[in-house]
Amino acid sequence: MIIEPRMRGFICLTAHPDGCAQSIKNQIAYVKSKGVIDGPKKVLVIGASTGFGLASRITSAFGSDAATIGVFFEKEPADGKTATPGWYNTVAFEKEAEKAGIYAKSINGDAFSNVIKEQAISLIKADLGQVDLVIYSLASPVRLHPATGVLHRSVLKPIGKTFTNKTVDFHTGNVSQVSIEPANQDDIDNTVIVMGGEDWSMWMEALKAANVLAEGAMTIAYSYIGPEVTEAVYRKGTIGRAKDHLEATAFQITDSLQSLNGKAYVSVNKALVTQASSAIPVIPLYISLLYKIMKAEGVHEGCIEQIQRLYAQRLYTGEAIPTDDKGRIRIDDWEMREDIQAQIKTLWDSATTENLGSIGDLAGYKQDFLNLFGFGFEGVDYTADTNEAVFVPSIKN
Repeated sequence: MIIEPRMRGFICLTAHPDGCAQSIKNQIAYVKSKGVIDGPKKVLVIGASTGFGLASRITSAFGSDAATIGVFFEKEPADGKTATPGWYNTVAFEKEAEKAGIYAKSINGDAFSNVIKEQAISLIKADLGQVDLVIYSLASPVRLHPATGVLHRSVLKPIGKTFTNKTVDFHTGNVSQVSIEPANQDDIDNTVIVMGGEDWSMWMEALKAANVLAEGAMTIAYSYIGPEVTEAVYRKGTIGRAKDHLEATAFQITDSLQSLNGKAYVSVNKALVTQASSAIPVIPLYISLLYKIMKAEGVHEGCIEQIQRLYAQRLYTGEAIPTDDKGRIRIDDWEMREDIQAQIKTLWDSATTENLGSIGDLAGYKQDFLNLFGFGFEGVDYTADTNEAVFVPSIKN
């Protein structure tokens, strides 16, 4: 079939297998160009098919020659319909890993469930014995709690009062005002249950109990802080409460791993175009302005650049891992530079539909968004008839 992008709001309903494969090849080439990292050797990545989780899997495998097991929840192709991009990303990743002689197997299912935890543990025992790094990078709007059976939904809302500010429709470039009503306590509680640290802790408890964590094992979860202009809807909103919980959980996990000399960290990463961030009002406008400035300063990074730097310059230097006063790894340091944030503040007030094309990088935002779904890559013939029915090699169909 001829596969073209079909949009509905901030979601693309189609994905291109060849484009996703090209994306994987590009990311692998970048990691290899930066040299070998004396990093992990056996890695479990929870949330392994897109974004920071995928970048972590690629960096582990092709930066440190690590065996990886990836867990994700993606839709495979069916009846003339494309799979989700994470499915095609994993197909391509496993094929490239096989070519390189690197172990890679995957599990597709609800990572919040006990069943998938048990599957992952069984696969680790059978093939790897133990893992020395666990990456936790889930981004789901809902969670079916394995203990209560209750389905919880997260929300993107401010806390305390209505939030009004600028945003942009990145498809049209239209800059407008958006108002978001404040969350109630149920909204806050549900968002923390979905996006906080409870499931991360449950994973680590299960892995430890099964004796599949190596001596000195490390686990990393990803978070975001961001600037003042987005804090009402992000860091001081419902998502922020969940991130606070996630960050507090790192200390609890570290305590539980003392017998293994293990450690849990939260890495605060840079704002990037993801399916999740595109849904948050204000964030697309902020990212558009941020990209323009960071590219001009020569410090712009995508997911793979960010995670490669995290591994090479923070996690695996042979020295103590540097953290801020709250114990977090800060790889958002370039984004949060005072000079960069000062420029954004200046541009924010003047941003309009008419001038955003010149003061921001809306074109770059759109390109990155299309790339998430395998579109817009050089070297891919998007007019060609493409086989959408490709499957992850390690998953039996």
